[in-house]
Amino acid sequence: MEPRAVEELEAALERAGYLPDRGLATALFLAVRLEKPLLLEGEAGVGKTEAAKALARVLGARLVRLQCYEGLDVSQAVYEWNYARQLLHIRAAQEGTVSEDELFGERFLIRRPLLEAVTSADRVALLIDEVDRADEEFEAFLLELLSDFQLTIPELGTIAAERRPYVVLTSNRTRELHDALKRRCLYHWIDHPPLEREVRIVRLRVPAAPERLAAQAAAFVESLRGAGLGKPPGVAETVEWVAALTALGREELDAAAAAQTLGLLVKHRDDLDLAEELSLERLVDAARSGR
Repeated sequence: MEPRAVEELEAALERAGYLPDRGLATALFLAVRLEKPLLLEGEAGVGKTEAAKALARVLGARLVRLQCYEGLDVSQAVYEWNYARQLLHIRAAQEGTVSEDELFGERFLIRRPLLEAVTSADRVALLIDEVDRADEEFEAFLLELLSDFQLTIPELGTIAAERRPYVVLTSNRTRELHDALKRRCLYHWIDHPPLEREVRIVRLRVPAAPERLAAQAAAFVESLRGAGLGKPPGVAETVEWVAALTALGREELDAAAAAQTLGLLVKHRDDLDLAEELSLERLVDAARSGR
């Protein structure tokens, strides 16, 4: 069921396990109400993908996800023909039992995520994840879908959506996206949350975590983000780290536990070296004291 107000959507997302700020809740609400694609940009781990998943849960829509990568093309994102089945059909046509005119019918079509979202009779939430990792040619291909919610298959013609899917695109901004794509979307930048909100997110996602541990871990991560790491940890890493510390039975953060589990937060060798140079004991003491 579609929410009738931003506040209603914000509350529903929190019940679904996602804690947005008002700006993100407003962007998601407008994407639903205006039936416009929403482009979410931000650093890795700030919750862009989780926002789309939570929105699908709230709306009761089936999530269809397209994970983008370099070299992604139409056959992997939209459709391809079932060549093995077509070959059998050709042999049957040669024997006169079927017609070759049926060779490019829909029963020989393999639907990939984009076509699946367009042709679904039910309302779906389409997540086009990390669109910045795809080639510029594929980005250009998306323009027809994002403007008219339709796709063109040469053998079948233009296929328009029976029901417009909810569309969320995410980007880590590894490259700049074209203005043509941005103009077809609503836009929202997701930043790392302030400390209090991150603690609330951790408590929501890891309810078994002691309150002190959640607060200290979030403060420790905030210090790491300000230390000039090449790949600073996102909220997803904070949640994963607190879950691990809770599984280890920690009630509070200590330097030994931080050193043993640092690889859950920092995943590049240069950043690990820099974090250790900063003195984990000092960072932990600051997090415990609230400085």
